[in-house]
Amino acid sequence: MHTRKLGQGLDVSAIGLGAMGMSQSYGPNPGSRDDMIAVLRSAADEGVTFFDTAEVYGPYANEELVGEALEPIRDQVVIATKFGWDIRDGRSVGLDSRPERIRRVAEASLRRLRTDVIDLFYQHRVDPDVPIEDVAGTVGELITEGKVRHFGLSEASAATVRAAHAVHPVTAVQSEYSLWTRDPEDDVLPTLAGLGIGFVPFSPLGKGFLTGAVDTSTPFADGDIRRRVPRFEAQHMAANQKLVAPVRRLAEARGATPGQVALAWLLAQQPWIVPIPGTRRTARIRENNAATALALSADEIAYLDGLAARAGVSGDRYDAEHMAYVNR
Repeated sequence: MHTRKLGQGLDVSAIGLGAMGMSQSYGPNPGSRDDMIAVLRSAADEGVTFFDTAEVYGPYANEELVGEALEPIRDQVVIATKFGWDIRDGRSVGLDSRPERIRRVAEASLRRLRTDVIDLFYQHRVDPDVPIEDVAGTVGELITEGKVRHFGLSEASAATVRAAHAVHPVTAVQSEYSLWTRDPEDDVLPTLAGLGIGFVPFSPLGKGFLTGAVDTSTPFADGDIRRRVPRFEAQHMAANQKLVAPVRRLAEARGATPGQVALAWLLAQQPWIVPIPGTRRTARIRENNAATALALSADEIAYLDGLAARAGVSGDRYDAEHMAYVNR
């Protein structure tokens, strides 16, 4: 696995691992806690050095899992976590990025992650009630104090990124980006290029859809986030097969999997883009990592670039409640 640089010279593996699904959002976990610890450690054995979690995943349980799994190799990995939700009685009820809240979350995350420093601390969603300058200033103080190394934002608009970066340098912006979610391309990616900020796409495989393994017959268990994502409603999934079918054909022609093609396309967009696909299986980690060796031709990249426009994308990427949290 080769490495890539996010902003501020942060070196990470070219593909990271999103750990959220080990604790929530994709239905019952087929493995035990010990199994997930083994998967996290196997990811490091496979060359992954960039691990993504958040206090809200679980909540709290995912940070504890990641902390326990990576404690023996802490000096070899980069751990990103996030603040910004108002969590009460075990569930998020809104946003809270007040400076005092950021500091409390940082201290609690350090304990759960079993570390003395957070490598990358993202604001999980932009809080309209707290000036982004105050958020950036608070994280900057934590960096000065040695509790955090780098500052990041998630699902932030270009204007918000610029305002935050003017107060304290932003290392990375994390947002959904894939062959069927192209929102960052108009404003966010050009802004990051101009400011020297890295980009971390989550759901780079379209929550499994772009692997070609999900269709209208796929059952989603209770607790699976896809049960409330419009794109996964039957009528939208049927329409979106027009998008995944060409990816499957290209993958077959290249002796790869559709997921590898989708990741290789992302990697080809910019050298400072680092996707973080999530999985609960070591075999899938190996498959995803192999995308770094799949060199798409200029013609193949151009073909995939225009795929969403030609095929169309049916359905929104979040339900109305969660779309409201996206800073646009």
